[in-house]
Amino acid sequence: MDGFFQTGSFSLASGWFLVVFAVFLGIYSLVCGKKSLRNPALLIFSLFLYWKLSGLYVLLLAAVALLDWQACRFLSSEGRTESSRKGRAALSVIIDVAVLVFFKCSGMFASLAAVIAGTEALSIKALAIPAGVSFFIFQSISCVVDAYRRSAATPARYTDYLLLLAFFPKMVLGPIVRCREFLPQLMAESVSISAEDMGKASRLIASGIVKYCVIAKCVGDLLSGPIFAGEMGNAGSTALLGAYAFAIRIYCDFSGYTDLASGISLLMGFRLPLNFDAPYKSATITEFWRRWHISLSSWLKDYLYIPLGGNRKGSVRTYVNLIVTMFLGGLWHGVGLTFAVWGLLHGFSLALHKAWLALVPGSHKTGDGMGPVTRLLSGVLTFHIVVAGWIFFTSPSAGKAFGMIASIFNDFNAGAGVELLHSAAPAVILMLAGYVLHFLPSSWNSLSDRILGKSGVLGCAIVIAFAIWLALQASFLLPETAAGGLPIYANF
Repeated sequence: MDGFFQTGSFSLASGWFLVVFAVFLGIYSLVCGKKSLRNPALLIFSLFLYWKLSGLYVLLLAAVALLDWQACRFLSSEGRTESSRKGRAALSVIIDVAVLVFFKCSGMFASLAAVIAGTEALSIKALAIPAGVSFFIFQSISCVVDAYRRSAATPARYTDYLLLLAFFPKMVLGPIVRCREFLPQLMAESVSISAEDMGKASRLIASGIVKYCVIAKCVGDLLSGPIFAGEMGNAGSTALLGAYAFAIRIYCDFSGYTDLASGISLLMGFRLPLNFDAPYKSATITEFWRRWHISLSSWLKDYLYIPLGGNRKGSVRTYVNLIVTMFLGGLWHGVGLTFAVWGLLHGFSLALHKAWLALVPGSHKTGDGMGPVTRLLSGVLTFHIVVAGWIFFTSPSAGKAFGMIASIFNDFNAGAGVELLHSAAPAVILMLAGYVLHFLPSSWNSLSDRILGKSGVLGCAIVIAFAIWLALQASFLLPETAAGGLPIYANF
């Protein structure tokens, strides 16, 4: 039993979580019809899971919630002067950002302190980053800003605000949920789930397990990881294959985990917003950011791009605002040159597309309205811009990223790529399967939901069990040293 109470890394797809959640779901089914019992049960279970992930950092989560809940209450009350409201909102946002910067930059601070103190005289380590700190900080900032704008209600009780941040399916990787979207669901007296909801939840959980545990894990550990580590040669064809592999790996890793979160939430009667919408189908970079990590891109738009001026202050200022927003979005992922380049690449691409829309009559913001050939060519270009960004995103250094890109153009060596296709055939097949699944028509999801909904609890359970069986089979492909635990984006 001691191990049960030890903190450590786990994911929504881990065996430990599935067992614990099954027990909790049995309890939850008894209390879900009454808010006064349901919400405390959800809060206790959510805080327990967060403690399992981050230990005493659960106190940080509680402190952020308390500070910002009090700010929201102040901002929502009548009779406050505009200057006092603005000052209180600014204070909360500054503290939230300071907390985020402190943990994001702890590695840089540790390195600087070690240099000043002398590495032989003092061993200084970076602080462990609290799980999901970026997500619950961003969500709390949105609550404060919305309270200042009077565009969303504020929970009457601190525990409800804490549950808003700590709700366990989304606490590590989001999606970033707005108060006005999720609070009404928490405040509902009872929750219910229809047969089609059950089918959708089962489909999301099964697809999440396959994408996250099978495709992302195998492609990452057997193909993209070794390539970016330099273990499979330096030929340009190898680098390009590694970039394609990482593109599908990070999509399946992140969207698969989000599918799990959404499916688990739906099983309890809660609906999380869509966070991924087949992003590699995008025909423009603007469309990509409407399909990729939707909750973050909309957050950046509403709470950073628009406050900077958006597109209200002329074309040049619009382009600058786009670049600054994406640059800061890059640094949100990590303080380093690789993330800065990644953010700037997307910022300049968005600005160039905005300029193209203004200069070329009849051009399109998204693929809607494009002819099939134009959409295909535009989609291929957009995909490769995104893939170029992923090279910087995952490379250990900017030099390594630039070197890989240079090798693609200057030392392609197709023979090395063909040899790698044969030697890493299982991972390559799974990579291709990931792309095939990604490009399936979206109507298939609705059809699957209806079929599963009609199959009953037994049919849904069989589908999830089959997905778990596939994950177990895939685990035999992985090396013994393969890293488990949380997805890639849990590091951000």
